[in-house]
Amino acid sequence: MRRLDRRGAIDFVDVSAGQAVSCPIDRRILLARFHALENGIVLSGAAAFAAMWRAIPILRPLGLIARNSAVLSVLEWMYLRFLTVRPRLQKMLSD
Repeated sequence: MRRLDRRGAIDFVDVSAGQAVSCPIDRRILLARFHALENGIVLSGAAAFAAMWRAIPILRPLGLIARNSAVLSVLEWMYLRFLTVRPRLQKMLSD
């Protein structure tokens, strides 16, 4: 995503690296799901990905489609399924 963000519209923050981040959300919660801040609103999960897509011109159409509640529900369902296999994927990639 960083490579696609040629305009620098997204400020990526790695909360696992222990960076000093002023945020009202507990670090464990931040590490459990993907979060984004769009127009002063904290988004989580698929909604956060959609916000990131809207900030990247080539992915903007996907982000706009995800504003539809039915589409966002399907994306969130897929994201929740991904979260169940993520630990196994991380383990496989670290070995």
